[in-house]
Amino acid sequence: MAEIRYMTMEDREFWYSLDRHLPKEEFADKVRRRQGYVLWQEGQPAGLLRYNLFWDNIPFCTMVFVAEGFQGRGFGRELMVHWEREMKLWGYGMALTSTQVDEKAQHFYRKLGYRDCGGLILDVPGYEQPMELFMVKGI
Repeated sequence: MAEIRYMTMEDREFWYSLDRHLPKEEFADKVRRRQGYVLWQEGQPAGLLRYNLFWDNIPFCTMVFVAEGFQGRGFGRELMVHWEREMKLWGYGMALTSTQVDEKAQHFYRKLGYRDCGGLILDVPGYEQPMELFMVKGI
């Protein structure tokens, strides 16, 4: 079983080796708010999960990623289950996540009990992307 702990400032280099979307100026805020986790396996960082609060009151997983060489061993599931348990302990009754419709992650989330609950189409020039599929789960 892996060790999962809150992200710290010391995780910055590892974090950005996997996460190219979190703005650099947001990292310290995520650490302060405890809105990110690092999964350790065999004495080294192997995965991460970050989230925020949608509408300021619904936990929303914005990224879960396992490093190459550690994928396919259940660590993504461990990160999600850890996060969901903590959110439930904090009094939340549901969790959200999203993925682009052309990505395989939707199948991963469905295996964890998430179901489709809507989508977002971004077609503003310069920001176009495939539809973002939102998924929800009671926790």
